[in-house]
Amino acid sequence: MTDAPSPRRASAASPRRAARASTPLLPPLPATARPAWSIATDAGVVLLLAIVSVLTLGPAFGGVGYLVAGIGGAVLGILIGAAGWRLSWNLLVVAAATVVVYLLFGGPLAAPGTTILGVIPTLDTLRTLVLGIVFSWKDALTLVVPVGQFDGTLVVPFLSALIATVLATSFALRLKHAGWTLLPLTLLFVLGIAFGTREAAFPVVQGLAFAGIALVWTAWRRQESRARASRGTDLGGGGSLDPATAKALRTTRLAAGAGLVVGALVVGAVTGGLLVPASAREVLRDNVVPPLDLHDYASPLVGFRSYVRDFKEESLFTVKGLPTDARIRLATLDSYDGIVYDVAGDGSEGSGTFTRVSSEIANDVAGEPVSVEIGITGLNGVWMPDLGYLDGLRFTGDRADQLEGALHYNAATGVALDTLGVRDGDSYTVDAVLPPSYNDEQLASRSVDSVALPRATGVPDVVSSLASEYVGDADTPIEEVRNLAANLSQNGFFSHGLEGEAVSRAGHGAERIASMLSAEQMVGDDEQYSVAMALMVRSLGMPARVVMGFHPDEYAGPDATQEITGDDLHAWVEVPFEGAGWVAFDPTPPEDQVPLEEAPKPKSDPKAQVLQPPPPPQAPAELPPDIRTEDTEQEDAEKDGFDFLPVALAVGGGLLLLILVLGPLLAIALLKLRRRKRRRLAPRPADRVSGGWDEIVDRAGDLGTPVPAGVTRRDGARVLATAYPSAPVLDVATKADSSVFGPGEPADDEVERYWTEVDAVVSTMAASVSGWTRFKARWSVRSLLSGRKAPAGTPPAGRGRTVDTGPADRATTPGGDTP
Repeated sequence: MTDAPSPRRASAASPRRAARASTPLLPPLPATARPAWSIATDAGVVLLLAIVSVLTLGPAFGGVGYLVAGIGGAVLGILIGAAGWRLSWNLLVVAAATVVVYLLFGGPLAAPGTTILGVIPTLDTLRTLVLGIVFSWKDALTLVVPVGQFDGTLVVPFLSALIATVLATSFALRLKHAGWTLLPLTLLFVLGIAFGTREAAFPVVQGLAFAGIALVWTAWRRQESRARASRGTDLGGGGSLDPATAKALRTTRLAAGAGLVVGALVVGAVTGGLLVPASAREVLRDNVVPPLDLHDYASPLVGFRSYVRDFKEESLFTVKGLPTDARIRLATLDSYDGIVYDVAGDGSEGSGTFTRVSSEIANDVAGEPVSVEIGITGLNGVWMPDLGYLDGLRFTGDRADQLEGALHYNAATGVALDTLGVRDGDSYTVDAVLPPSYNDEQLASRSVDSVALPRATGVPDVVSSLASEYVGDADTPIEEVRNLAANLSQNGFFSHGLEGEAVSRAGHGAERIASMLSAEQMVGDDEQYSVAMALMVRSLGMPARVVMGFHPDEYAGPDATQEITGDDLHAWVEVPFEGAGWVAFDPTPPEDQVPLEEAPKPKSDPKAQVLQPPPPPQAPAELPPDIRTEDTEQEDAEKDGFDFLPVALAVGGGLLLLILVLGPLLAIALLKLRRRKRRRLAPRPADRVSGGWDEIVDRAGDLGTPVPAGVTRRDGARVLATAYPSAPVLDVATKADSSVFGPGEPADDEVERYWTEVDAVVSTMAASVSGWTRFKARWSVRSLLSGRKAPAGTPPAGRGRTVDTGPADRATTPGGDTP
């Protein structure tokens, strides 16, 4: 019969080996060591599942940058987890290593645009990484896909893959049950879905791949665990499993596992490909509203007359590669409140729905691709000249990086906006698609498309009555809209109201439009005529919007560079037709059609006049502000002041990172102080003495010398005496036994003296090790997670105490502790 190992033999084990056998991060490993190929298999499975999870972010991030960041984070996380297991790192060391690796490698992998040569981190790199812990998640949801071109958004795949693989690798190497390993990887997979797009790339294939790898690896881990256990197991008769039986069991288990995998894959294919429609996929970005408030920016149409007055002959910007007859759009306006036509729409078709974009812009509009170079000369403001519908917009010049970070775009209207504002010296290249044009014959069979626009308010009554008159006997929508444009253009007169021209007030409020339409001679420019026509079209129940932009009288050709001045500024009306998109109409009279002094020009197609009531009194129209002056004053104010927001964000991010690192340390210190207080203030004096010995054992365990569980105090003291010969641990253990097992309860002063000796022993043990060991022991959670029970031989509260009958006849407790 084999003798059981004695406590003395157990105490002879090396303290360093005992410390390596368990870890304060997780429970101890099984006694049987695993071969290197088995550990490598675990790491490989973690990497494969991480790659499958990162791939779910592909449609949202685009390109390959997210793959480099995600896979790089996964590899680094596996190395940290393996190093923590091999070197017996505790929770704090693993967390600190993760933070250091994140800051060192985050620049090249997650923010390469902020580094030197793509590798060397800078202060901007550290700022991006620290702030990215908080703000990158919001940016990944609020930016227009693909978001991978923005600095800081790659923190999402890098940081999530890094943390998930650190946990998964630690669980795989330190825990017996494989299911814990799959938990962080499953969360990573779900995170990829949540931060992705509604149109996922091969969702069924990714789901089946993840489930298949996870099931096969789980079955293999279970088989490996059982095989190791069977090697040392007796089967009733004292013999181990014979090779034939063991082989049969392995074959049966592997066959059952394979059947389970095949069944799961079939069920996943059916439910994922047939039962779940694509429209059922819900992602977080569908419920996030982009944080841009257009009320901060005035309608550009308000400053129409100031551009014409101040820049009539001066260059606003240059354009190279402009196709003939192409229009340059500055802003699209769809909301009218009786005072101003503004960008205030909401919803997918609204002109106010702007989101941040990168240099690459998703575009599904069909048409002629063009590439145009634009250089800003005299134009100021947030509204950017562009054309068609953008495929991309790349800034050049000194402010390229700053302007790119503030670029916003409305895919429904094709309008670009930069919250930083463009100014002289800025330049960019526009890659766009020009939709095909349609003539009236092609549009004759098409109806007006149904587009939701904000309700127009404050519209003068003369608008609807004159619209009905101008439409006449038109039979089709295109005829109705064309009649409105033709009548306004033919019956009206043109004037900017500048020096030497006929009187024409600026503005397009209800009073200005009503006075123009009711006058004997309609006098105005693009600002008034475009607003009047848009309101007429809408009064007939059709959607319409006003577009402010540029188109020169003569085009220099697609290969030449052309200057655009204030004289090229125009405003026109767009109406949507089914299958043709938004079609442009020009209601403004020719510039040479000036007012007559003696009599109005006869109407081309006179209609019966209807007496209209006088318009209601309106507030006097305000002249538009000088946008150039306002922009200059705003820039001067920005130069004079100091922007504290970046500093506040950097400080806040640093404090958050500090809390994440130091928070666990504070929690550990408080838990240990609370444990010591409970032991020293226990209700029974004997429990206070027993708690003192427990304090010595726990502090020794934190220092790297764990006492084997279940041994007596004196056997535990012998283990500690070997590691700390200068500490009188054997005397303290003997006094603890005498106090606990002696007759009666120990006196309070005796307990206090005992705790003084305990503190002395702890100080001696700490002084005998290095400073680094003392530092690790102070923040170690080994004693908090050990789950060690009370020492054997400690009588429960309320029961009698064993009396020492002398050395020759010692009373023995059921736990085997001899006092």
